[in-house]
Amino acid sequence: GGMRAEEPLALAAPRAGEAEVEAPGEERSGGSCCSSERLVINISGLRFETQLRTLSIFPDTLLGDPSRRVRYFDPLRNEYFFDRNRPSFDAILYYYQSGGRLRRPVHVPLDIFLEEIRFYQLGQEAIETFREDEGFIQEEEKPLPQHHFQRQVWLLFEYPESSGPARAIAIVSVLVILISIVIFCLETLPEFRQEPKGAQPGFGEAALPGDEALLPPPPPPSGTPPPLRPAAGAGPFFTDPFFLIETLCIIWFSFELLVRFFACPSKPEFSRNIMNIIDIVAIIPYFITLGTELAQQQQQKQQPGSSSNNGGQQQAMSLAILRVIRLVRVFRIFKLSRHSKGLQILGKTLQASMRELGLLIFFLFIGVILFSSAVYFAETDDPDSLFTSIPDAFWWAVVSMTTVGYGDMYPMTIGGKIVGSLCAIAGVLTIALPVPVIVSNFNYFYHRETDHEEQCQYTHVTCGQQQSPFSEPKKGDSNQSLSKSEFLEAED
Repeated sequence: GGMRAEEPLALAAPRAGEAEVEAPGEERSGGSCCSSERLVINISGLRFETQLRTLSIFPDTLLGDPSRRVRYFDPLRNEYFFDRNRPSFDAILYYYQSGGRLRRPVHVPLDIFLEEIRFYQLGQEAIETFREDEGFIQEEEKPLPQHHFQRQVWLLFEYPESSGPARAIAIVSVLVILISIVIFCLETLPEFRQEPKGAQPGFGEAALPGDEALLPPPPPPSGTPPPLRPAAGAGPFFTDPFFLIETLCIIWFSFELLVRFFACPSKPEFSRNIMNIIDIVAIIPYFITLGTELAQQQQQKQQPGSSSNNGGQQQAMSLAILRVIRLVRVFRIFKLSRHSKGLQILGKTLQASMRELGLLIFFLFIGVILFSSAVYFAETDDPDSLFTSIPDAFWWAVVSMTTVGYGDMYPMTIGGKIVGSLCAIAGVLTIALPVPVIVSNFNYFYHRETDHEEQCQYTHVTCGQQQSPFSEPKKGDSNQSLSKSEFLEAED
């Protein structure tokens, strides 16, 4: 057991024959007779009293090891003095008294308490256990490549904050992504569309048999598989400025991906990373498009006049597939998440909130079924009813429950309007229920990210007094502050 006495600093000086008996110094702590002897620990003026045997339970810690704690001994007042956080010490002392139970006091911030644990040298195991109890998600360590050149390249492409050139590469990368997305959107404008029959731009514009002579031979796009005979029937596809800009963007994306793949410390880890999967998905559509276009032109050269009904169907099918592939290009926007902390936090939030999102969709699903059925039967007698079937009413139910209300379908009877009102109210409540959980998850990840950034900025005040006449100054340093590197290391 331990008791604590609270006294002002002025009164802490020992009077004759008082404190000396109760707070034995280091010179008397060695003997076995002293197992029940007590010592006084002064934390910034707040005095604690405990038994030596309590502290000796953990001999590898600062307070449990006499040789480590001796430098904090004040022989004038016959006590140990620590210029540290006062409320934290309650929990530190309880760690010794309880034989290893570490509980953070409610009003002590987490980062301060972690700093105190490290200062009192309770050990890595205690820190790990404490972090688990606090619900910390273990930050995965990010290894660097062993080879020096490889490491430099990896830092250059993966860590924009590591140097000036790395930041420049990140800026170029973001600009290329933005240009690529702008091009994707602009090429669908009617002014830029070349094909007469409303096909997707760049596809299906088969060069007519007599066109080859009129078109100049286009330059083969660099960095991509060159067409087999580019001078022969290469239609407007390869001379299209949109295609050329797209090619330049793809060259950059491919270069970046390959460099990062060869420089990465672990190839399997690299392949599993969602960011790299997004990068690959962003590149693939271009090569499929290129391959199809080349194949189409080869086919036209071999059989210029064949366009049977079956061939037309096949072409329509391949056009539909190509449209889907072109749509995949829009996923490039997710490449920005590599350079945006906000997007990463949003991704982590959604990942952590999967259960709540599932709950939300489940609630909506139940509501949609209930209200679409109710509105269908309420409106079924009205000859002008817009609700022709229950599946038809699903759209109305979703739009009403999410409180959007397009007004393309609406109830006309009294019963239908009552159902509609209930549907809107139920929708508001349904959506409002899981949202706070998702918001709290977002706050958690957001604060964890900002705290991580702030931690580099603080170092603790020096603590511990060096009294050369009394305590042995063998280490020569009174500085027990946590260095930045240690702090970051411990955080990781």
